[in-house]
Amino acid sequence: MATHDQLSEWAGLRHVTRVERDIVAVWRIPEFMKRQLAEVEIPVAPRLIERIVAQSEADPVLRTSRGPLYRLTEDTDPYKPAERSWFGVEAETGAVYFVMPDGEAWFANSGVDVWLDVLHRYGSRVTASERIGEPDSPDEYLSEEEEERAVAELNRLAEELKEIDPAAFNGYEGFLWPAHLDRWLY
Repeated sequence: MATHDQLSEWAGLRHVTRVERDIVAVWRIPEFMKRQLAEVEIPVAPRLIERIVAQSEADPVLRTSRGPLYRLTEDTDPYKPAERSWFGVEAETGAVYFVMPDGEAWFANSGVDVWLDVLHRYGSRVTASERIGEPDSPDEYLSEEEEERAVAELNRLAEELKEIDPAAFNGYEGFLWPAHLDRWLY
């Protein structure tokens, strides 16, 4: 399981945020997930999480195609500043979803615990990599050899994430991680 020290090592101390215990105390998610959000913290993650904006209300407020979720994070698309996306957690189950600007909820992870582990692996790999640092960048073109290395690196990352949470890779449509990693390939 990812720790605060591991997350802050690659994200930086100012880029991990602890959710206040009194905030998550009123959420209807499993107790161990509440502790993780308060103790481990949530990292800012490249192209996924710009800031932590955990809601303080007892009932979920993030409206989605799946129903209301507890809001955890927010991100703004740098190419379309008016569009925002969020991560939210489902009441009762603790499953984490990525919410698109139109409210469509894509399955991210089967719980807060594995979500934090996946974010750690993803963030540490992406920030350390020279090849997969920024998808969709129009300024960056890779040679054929560099592209092959990037694809191999992405495949290794996908396998590592799948080991952490196999449920996150049980499909493509409506599943965050396979679709997100695929963005580097096209």
